[in-house]
Amino acid sequence: MAPTALVTGGSRGIGRAIVERLAAAGNRVVFSYARDKAAADEVVARCPGAIAVRADLASPSFLDDLFADVHDGLDILVNNAAVNPPPTKVADVTGPEFDRAFTANTKVPLLAIGRAAPLMRDGGRIVNISTLNTVVPAAGHVLYCASKAALEQVTAVAARELGPRGITVNTVSPGATDTAFLRAHNTPEGLAQSAALTALGRLGQPHDVAAVVAFLTTPDAGWITGQNIRATGGLLI
Repeated sequence: MAPTALVTGGSRGIGRAIVERLAAAGNRVVFSYARDKAAADEVVARCPGAIAVRADLASPSFLDDLFADVHDGLDILVNNAAVNPPPTKVADVTGPEFDRAFTANTKVPLLAIGRAAPLMRDGGRIVNISTLNTVVPAAGHVLYCASKAALEQVTAVAARELGPRGITVNTVSPGATDTAFLRAHNTPEGLAQSAALTALGRLGQPHDVAAVVAFLTTPDAGWITGQNIRATGGLLI
């Protein structure tokens, strides 16, 4: 039986590249999407055997919807889905804004790990997607930076707790990655500047990050756990 992978937020950008990479490696992949059914259907068409599940991070039934198709066992969990709130100064953050960011970026991944643990076969793999911005914080992005930093601590603790079963838990932190989201929130000049600042002289591509995630799910990565792999092309060295 093919290994089973569960990926949150798998219809676009980095998440889509992760689904495609894991599927190409022979995994049965279940992935969530929030609204764009057409994009999800396109991923399913490209990845035979993949299953798309509509599950909104803000919904109380998110985890029930997400795990409905993996009740028979799980080998890989990738917590990729997240929200990046509009720029807000620290003094202007509201309680509801805080709750939304930390629910999506910290609480849901934490609860997903908890839900996955009893289903996960020994030797399983968990990967949480964070961001370079936890070490290169940007003004106005306190909620995104702080909620992702908390997720990195979830990774460290979960690695300790699940290690005795051979389950590894790691973080991958992308840098400037060429997605529709990145282009919608940056000027062409800003994108060019980011590319120039990397050691490799270009923006990352979703498949660059997906390759790192995919490696961490393989047997060859069995001695790596509790780590934060910064997949940035050398944006920070």
